Amino acid sequence: MRRVCWGSGADVPALEADATFGFDPYAIADAHLSPAARAALEGLQRTLERTIRPLLAEAWETATMPPEVLDALIPLDLMAPAGVDAAEAGSSMFSGLRNYVLARTDVSVATLYNAQSGLFRTAVALGGSPAQAAELDPRVRSFELKGVFALTEPEHGSDIAGGLATTARREGDQWVIDGRKKWIGGAAASDVLVVFARDQDDHEVKAFLVPTDADGVSVDAIGGKVSLRPMPNALITLRDVRVAEASRLQNVNGWRDVARILRAMRSDVAWIAAGLQAGALDAAVRYVRERRQFDRPLGGFQLVQEKLARMLGNTVASLALVVQLSARQDGSTALAADASPRLGGEYADENSALAKMQTARLARETVALGREVLGGNGILLEHDVARFFADAEAVYSYEGTHEINALIVGRALTGASAFT
Repeated sequence: MRRVCWGSGADVPALEADATFGFDPYAIADAHLSPAARAALEGLQRTLERTIRPLLAEAWETATMPPEVLDALIPLDLMAPAGVDAAEAGSSMFSGLRNYVLARTDVSVATLYNAQSGLFRTAVALGGSPAQAAELDPRVRSFELKGVFALTEPEHGSDIAGGLATTARREGDQWVIDGRKKWIGGAAASDVLVVFARDQDDHEVKAFLVPTDADGVSVDAIGGKVSLRPMPNALITLRDVRVAEASRLQNVNGWRDVARILRAMRSDVAWIAAGLQAGALDAAVRYVRERRQFDRPLGGFQLVQEKLARMLGNTVASLALVVQLSARQDGSTALAADASPRLGGEYADENSALAKMQTARLARETVALGREVLGGNGILLEHDVARFFADAEAVYSYEGTHEINALIVGRALTGASAFT
């Protein structure tokens, strides 16, 4: 740890970013990893820097996700890295730090990978029967079976628990599904959709593995986005789609089961919100160290340093929050032999909601400060901050809006529900 001479007026060595985690002056991230897990994330960071980062400006400009992204990430086997203990590989801490590293490079890349490693894998692991989970998890980990989580609908987002309009009716050993889903990331390239629908008989929510190419399924790209531009989101229409009872996830038999899955995934987004702040800070510091104004280095101006210090404070605070959240989730987490996730630690709705709410709120401020530091250049893709600035808006809203998460926390504080 270098010594800082406060008030001396003399130049001191600049704080350097860790190659894998960025600016982490308290070494929060590194303190929770085994050497093997650290090495796996170092390998991820090298791939991101050498192979994926050079693709991002064009990906944003064209609003397309280059196939080279997943082609580079899949061989890393990040859900079960070689040499990493199965319990650690399946922990909330490791998956969170993986999301942090991914989001530090790009939020669309993190969201794309997490659609498989987080949303789809967790839905299968927690929503499927033990036999379904055991059969499918190895295929999910290897990306042999690609899937997406299809819950949100065109008319129902925050009110999806009571407003879910997609229906399923049973006919013998088959189910017939009708409805629409919106904002489903990665759907066009997936093999199956985890579709949540309301059973017309008992009115409870069920979940089904629906092949993307099944008769009656149409997947239409959502265009015109100003955030998460490379991430392919879709509007999905299901008309008289038939799936077998064997394709129903057997442990989803009501909204409480869906909430259990969501509870396990909300921390993923909090980690992404923390990681995008690290990426914005990296870009801002890199810029001010190189840029000169009024014949002086931009990084030497007091107002610039104040903004950078606030960015660092927000980033470190967010990292500390999500690390502690994952530590509690991993406290007594039971893992299958194949390291597929199982809830066993402290998974409290209000804890995950607080983390997502706070990190996403701080992310908005952090990226705005970064944009300010770069001035007009802050809206150019070549300097990276613009991507994080735009993406913070999506992260602020998806996987539970600020307001919904605040009500979950408020309910825990007061014991009174403000939901209508």
